[in-house]
Amino acid sequence: MPPTLTTEVADRVHRLEHAHVNVYLVEDGGRVLLVDTGLPRAWDLIGRALRELGRRPADVAAVALTHAHFDHTGTAARAQGRLGVSVWAHPDDFFIARHPYRYAHENLRAVYPLRYPASLGILAAMMRAGALRVPGVDGLVPYPGEGPLDLPGTPRVVLTPGHTVGHVALHLPERDAVISGDALVTLDPYTGHTGPQIVAGAATADSGQALASLDRLATTGASVVLPGHGAPWNAGVRSAVELARERGAH
Repeated sequence: MPPTLTTEVADRVHRLEHAHVNVYLVEDGGRVLLVDTGLPRAWDLIGRALRELGRRPADVAAVALTHAHFDHTGTAARAQGRLGVSVWAHPDDFFIARHPYRYAHENLRAVYPLRYPASLGILAAMMRAGALRVPGVDGLVPYPGEGPLDLPGTPRVVLTPGHTVGHVALHLPERDAVISGDALVTLDPYTGHTGPQIVAGAATADSGQALASLDRLATTGASVVLPGHGAPWNAGVRSAVELARERGAH
């Protein structure tokens, strides 16, 4: 599936989708915040997206990670080295950032393609995009707890552990949107299921905690949910959370 850049999924928030993984570009006063960085082969596409927006690599102010799984940190080390930008994350995910393939998950991953054949094409696309060749990234800047950050868009950190121990969502109150990362997705790469849900236990550390963290997402009251995988959800975060709770864990 070809990469797509969708402009204005929320006010001055742009979505780059590549290999079923989303990268968000948040514009503010000529500066750009990258939220998550996709897989390694997304690097050139991020550059193209910046050009389409009339921006340059020098306009990237920082990278903010919702969590440190390999499909969200694939170009983080490159951005850090080539652009000289800071990469922000929750301290509890620093270890995963350094060691992309050493992360906790509840269930055996190998059974998922057999049980959910719809995932095969998704996982193959991720492999082609460099899922097995993600470098670790170190020297991260820790989020200072919950609350606003002095970054483009003034995102507010919302703690949403479960998918990883240090997972966060980034609420953009002035844009009426929340970037949910993998705390709530509309496409699960491990099952191929669409619609609001948490990610399967193949990649989630604690599904019970992930379901409990949906309450924190709901409190943002955002009209638009921007997930780590899948299309934006425009019917409000509370409806997305309700549907994800109904679906439960896999």
